[in-house]
Amino acid sequence: MKNIYLLDGGTGQEIFKRSRKPAHPLWAAKVMMDQPDIVKDVHQDFINAGSRIITTNSYTCTPTRLKRDGEIEWFEKLQLQATEIALKARDELGSIAADVKVAGCLPPLTGSYTTDERTFSELKLEYEQIVDIQAPIVDLFLIETISSIKEAKAAAEAALKSGKTVYLSFTLSDKEPKKLRSGEAIDEALISISDYALDALMFNCSFPETISEGLTALKQLDIPFGGYANGFTSVDSLKPGGTVGQLSARKDLDEEKHASYAMNWIKNGASIVGGCCEVGPSHIEYLRDQIEKEGYHIVSC
Repeated sequence: MKNIYLLDGGTGQEIFKRSRKPAHPLWAAKVMMDQPDIVKDVHQDFINAGSRIITTNSYTCTPTRLKRDGEIEWFEKLQLQATEIALKARDELGSIAADVKVAGCLPPLTGSYTTDERTFSELKLEYEQIVDIQAPIVDLFLIETISSIKEAKAAAEAALKSGKTVYLSFTLSDKEPKKLRSGEAIDEALISISDYALDALMFNCSFPETISEGLTALKQLDIPFGGYANGFTSVDSLKPGGTVGQLSARKDLDEEKHASYAMNWIKNGASIVGGCCEVGPSHIEYLRDQIEKEGYHIVSC
């Protein structure tokens, strides 16, 4: 029986929907300060839906983003708060969440879907700041929505120093699925990171159709792989400093459709699936049911 690792869905997007506050570049971070119970409830809803790995709500809490959109003094407080809320969400559920792991989020530092022009050393230093805070608390690190080779390598080097399990996930161009959003080829990216002792490789926050095409490259590698797609119609309008209020959700990616993509990935060798933006607890619950119906076993890492 094949083991499947089931991630959560679009935590930040789900928090945004429930908070009912105006869109802001740091909306997910602001909710942790103003309405922390919403964040905890979202984590718990994903756990109850079947997720065995949940990710900290710290995607927007990088020093670069805080300097640009908020207060850099919030950095350590928000990073700690994100990890503590995730742990509290898990621990409050007791035995039903005993096997759930908390992943520390290592996101793109400037913004989603963009290439950071700073030097490798600058990027690595910033990732090390995040890792130093989260490493004593989280179970693993999830490097996600990475658009370029340089940022992937900087995050990987910082995370691997922690000795924790490290998953790396690139985001792909929806117009050219064989390329990262930086324009670099998938094959080039995989060669560039081949010397790193990563525990899994994935693609995320692209159309499910895009991920389906990209996963053929990961299938050839001797490493666990998978994907978790978004449900946006397009991300072209989102620039650094922008908000998700500029984006719109697809109408055709309901629970059944989302699960059909993920199940196809599993049948083609993937062992890690979940959801990204616009994928909620109901999507994860439906996917869990389909995974179990097909005879797979959902486990934690």
